[in-house]
Amino acid sequence: MFTRSFWVRLHRWAGLTMAGFLIVVGLTGSLLAFYPELERLVHPHWYPDRDPAMWMGAGLLAEKLEQAEPRLRVTQVSLQGFDGATSVWVEPRIDPSTGMPFHLGYDYVVLDPASGAVLDRVQWGSLRNGWTGLMSFVYALHYSLALDMPGVWILGIGAVIWTLDCFVGFYLTLPAGRSRTGQANGPERVLQASWWECWKPAWMIKWPASSYRLNFDLHRASGLWLWAALLIFAWSSVYMNLWDTVYTWTTRALFDYRPYWTEFQSRPVPMERPELSWLDAQTVGERLMAVQVAQQGITVKRPVALRLYREFGLYQYQVETDREIDDRPRRYTTQVFFDADSGALKSALLPAGQYAGNTLSNWLYALHMANVFGLPYRIFVCFLGVVVVMLSVTGVYLWAKKRRSHAIARARRPGSLVASAVKQP
Repeated sequence: MFTRSFWVRLHRWAGLTMAGFLIVVGLTGSLLAFYPELERLVHPHWYPDRDPAMWMGAGLLAEKLEQAEPRLRVTQVSLQGFDGATSVWVEPRIDPSTGMPFHLGYDYVVLDPASGAVLDRVQWGSLRNGWTGLMSFVYALHYSLALDMPGVWILGIGAVIWTLDCFVGFYLTLPAGRSRTGQANGPERVLQASWWECWKPAWMIKWPASSYRLNFDLHRASGLWLWAALLIFAWSSVYMNLWDTVYTWTTRALFDYRPYWTEFQSRPVPMERPELSWLDAQTVGERLMAVQVAQQGITVKRPVALRLYREFGLYQYQVETDREIDDRPRRYTTQVFFDADSGALKSALLPAGQYAGNTLSNWLYALHMANVFGLPYRIFVCFLGVVVVMLSVTGVYLWAKKRRSHAIARARRPGSLVASAVKQP
């Protein structure tokens, strides 16, 4: 049986391991709660005033861009994507003269939705273009420490530790015993306190108090009051970083969970040129989606994105409907997948109510990205990021203070080298 002392040490070392990472993700997460709004503030020219009725379709935008810039090929068109702008994700074609990919210097193109004109070219997650890449760099720091896949794995493993440590931290706030010593009319005696009376101080911050006691109370009480939110963000971080491994294994063990990466088989070689053009794919996607929404009694508000998964040989067509969980344009989950050669339907996924695991995952994503409950929740998520930083800083402070106290205590013990040196004339 593990003792309470074991769990204290485990909590302490887990916290020290995560502290630096959590400070980074807490600070960046506070900003990302308002990602679309900040992106619009930094790049107002990405949002030309155009009547949505005049917007081109995703397929036409993709074909116009590929014709205008033959060194690239399109992977996804978002009519109002992650940052709210009309954007296209691209990758370089192979240069026939060298057999190597062309050097583009960008992987993200912002378009005028009405004319298809290029408004900006961005290397996502990089500061090489100054302000143009600022918010995407903040996001890259939050998601992967701006280290690409090594950073994704580092933060993913940290998120698993954070999730487990949420339960350890909660356990350590519980009272270790229920008796307390008191004195009433003479001899000292043991008084029996209720369980809540023993636990109640853990929820409170004593003021005024010493710096150590104040930091301890802030660390413990904040963790308790916001425990559910911290757990949600810890586990959703596992989803965001280890979505195809730890998160999928765990969710599929408990729920019916059918994300696209488990439903389709990868091709031996990624598809180079599908039979369906981007325009054809848009037409097929609209037709297949019309059948699905008619069967489900769903109302389509607008098309959102068209993507080609070359590794699966599939197109994905997404729309915004009246069933969406998200309340702003960062991710919509009513979607169909179809064969990029034949146009045959492969899968149709809804935001909620279809598969329990998918519904849970969509809610986790929406909560993590501050995509629900409007402005009050975004403010809360911004505040929670600051709390995560505070918990990390106070945890390190408490560890350093205790370490120093233990070092002083060891030095004062009889027979210690320091004490012997002090006693010598």
